Amino acid sequence: MFVDVPGGRLAYDSAGQGPLVVCVPGLGDTRAAYRSLRPPLVEAGYRVVTTDLRGHGESSAGWDDYSQAAVGGDIVALLEELDAPGAVLLGNSYAGGAIIHAAAETPERVAGVVPIDGFVRAVPLNVAVRALLRLIAASPRLWSGYYAMAHRTAKPADLAEHRARLVAMLRDRSRREAMRAMLLNRELDAEQAVGQVRCPALVLMGGKDPDFPDPAAEARAQASLLRGQAVVMADAGHYPMSEFPERTAEALLPFLKNVF
Repeated sequence: MFVDVPGGRLAYDSAGQGPLVVCVPGLGDTRAAYRSLRPPLVEAGYRVVTTDLRGHGESSAGWDDYSQAAVGGDIVALLEELDAPGAVLLGNSYAGGAIIHAAAETPERVAGVVPIDGFVRAVPLNVAVRALLRLIAASPRLWSGYYAMAHRTAKPADLAEHRARLVAMLRDRSRREAMRAMLLNRELDAEQAVGQVRCPALVLMGGKDPDFPDPAAEARAQASLLRGQAVVMADAGHYPMSEFPERTAEALLPFLKNVF
């Protein structure tokens, strides 16, 4: 399914019936990032919608703006298309900041937010790390290697197949440029919108996430900004929803029950 927005169109799919949970993947990924988390949420009685970021997956490419605010606007457009009374938004990595923008822009449509190893605050990076990011942004193979490494403890049985699909996607120059624009964006602006978020918040974080110097401290900082709670999965990396989907669901379901 697709929704048209200014500048292109977004791909999404829907499964289950009940209160709406919208799942947004991180940069360089597709909506299949939630392939293992979706079944337990559907079984628990929720409608789960997963979407591709602009420039990724089956969404169109060639956008002028790949900022977190722009992605947040895409989420708002999707919520309007779905016309649900209220949704809980899950956002991994780069999309963690995008769901903050969406909640600030349309509070009447957002019942709760769940950044999953999200970039909600601008985290300073040293010169070496920035250089590494530039290399990764230019190479689908290096991105695939990072993606595997970021599953720090448990490797999903289908991880190799998922990585192969990501490499195939990023062979398209326009999609590689979309990932690059997000990956090298050092003007992360979600923190500016945090003060406008009034809905309940749950921050999920992998304790071994390689993207943060101190993942547990980052989770606490984000939870404090959002006036919410933090759950740190000690042995997970940057993608707990695919590394430990059952445990992620266990952390998420009580929050969803309280929200809805």
